[in-house]
Amino acid sequence: MEDILNGHFFSPTQGNLTLDEVVAELFSHMLKKPESFYEIIVGCDSSSEEEPNFPLAVVILRKGEGGRFFLKRIKYPSSANKRFVHWKSRILNEVLLSCALALSLREKIQIKAAQVSEPLNYQFLYIHADVGENGQTKDMIKEVVGLIKGNGFEAKIKPESYAASVVADRYS
Repeated sequence: MEDILNGHFFSPTQGNLTLDEVVAELFSHMLKKPESFYEIIVGCDSSSEEEPNFPLAVVILRKGEGGRFFLKRIKYPSSANKRFVHWKSRILNEVLLSCALALSLREKIQIKAAQVSEPLNYQFLYIHADVGENGQTKDMIKEVVGLIKGNGFEAKIKPESYAASVVADRYS
């Protein structure tokens, strides 16, 4: 999973960035208004085609003032796509990718926060999953929420999971 997180994330304002550069941008954004409250969120979606894309999003919100996002589109080699024939496999992979990114990102954020002299008011608690009470994904909610909680994060599902169902969805 670590290999998948290597490479570049796309930012509409900054272009292609490594994960370390994404972390630097998160802190640069927070340091512009350190008195504000920030929420950092991870989410993923997938396209429904035979060889799906998995857009993985990192979102930072400055509460009440909007936010920014960073996106990495993951495409597996054709030989690996057999495992995504069923939509449930795609949903589970979305959550696994989100968890892997969130764990790596949390570690990098903790290291960077220790280097910043200014106290910042932020939280990184949530992973957004593209499942909800309506539709075929309702039977997967407990499984998805359990997987996210087992990795030390809180889950948000539709309609509150905008990092997955809106931001990442635009790029699937």
